[in-house]
Amino acid sequence: MSGIDRSGGQLLEIGLGTELERANAEGRASRPPRRRIHLSPGARTSLIVSYLILIAIALIYIYPFLLSIAGSFKTDDDASQNPLSLLPQTWSFAAYERLFTTVPLLQWAGNSAFITVIVTTCRVFFDSLAGYALSRLKFRGRSAIFATLIAIMAVPNVVLLIPRFLILKELGLYNSYAGMIIPIIIDAAGIFIMKQFFESIPVSVEEAARIDGAGVFRTFWTIVLPMARPALITLFILSFQGSWNEFGHFLISRQDANLDTLTVGVASLTSGQLGSGNQYPLKLAAAVLMSIPVAVLFFIFQKRIMSTSEGGEKG
Repeated sequence: MSGIDRSGGQLLEIGLGTELERANAEGRASRPPRRRIHLSPGARTSLIVSYLILIAIALIYIYPFLLSIAGSFKTDDDASQNPLSLLPQTWSFAAYERLFTTVPLLQWAGNSAFITVIVTTCRVFFDSLAGYALSRLKFRGRSAIFATLIAIMAVPNVVLLIPRFLILKELGLYNSYAGMIIPIIIDAAGIFIMKQFFESIPVSVEEAARIDGAGVFRTFWTIVLPMARPALITLFILSFQGSWNEFGHFLISRQDANLDTLTVGVASLTSGQLGSGNQYPLKLAAAVLMSIPVAVLFFIFQKRIMSTSEGGEKG
């Protein structure tokens, strides 16, 4: 019996191998042949020149960041004498050591992380709700609200700083986490992004859900919102970056040093409040560490940034 089982297993393996080879052959036959693109000498030259121009532009944009990294490893004298050099004469980690010993960097980072997580979560949720309401719900004054939203986007944030300060003082929210978080949990630009994306999703998808008995919020939460993933990722990145790099609002909404965020703390370093001398390496080291979370987030999600036509295609 064992010999029969062994021979049967061998026949089965041979049969499966034959089927796999046949399937692979059919797959190769169904694939269209790859065609090589032959460029004329002029077109090849234009392509090379275009790439060189793009590389030059990229270097122009990345050079200041490289200077920041190199300057953070310099000494104070080297940073003053050779500010544009990408290679420190003497490599020094003194700036980073000071950031984690004498400068309350971890406290600043903790405040920034706490505020950024809450603000980003609230913006993604509330901006999506508002964008869906402006896109799908029919109510009186919808056009006026959307026009007001566009007008708010045109107003510089610095104009709103003094009114925000006065309102926070009157409401008793000044110098608190609530005063730093509540005024920025909704963003006009985020509402606009979500509204435009929701309008690209076919209404027939929601009509089918309503026929099945789904309410407005359930239709939004279980049907429409998952289809808006590209817009949500875009809004998430913009909200994280905006709240992490926010400076003006945090400057006027608190006075206690224990509530300082990274932006306010780095600004205090730049103004020389925490020491004498130029302190270029210390300032650059703080700026480099501050930019890491946003850079990592962008590189992780850069391939999923919103495509305005994706919602309609999925429908």
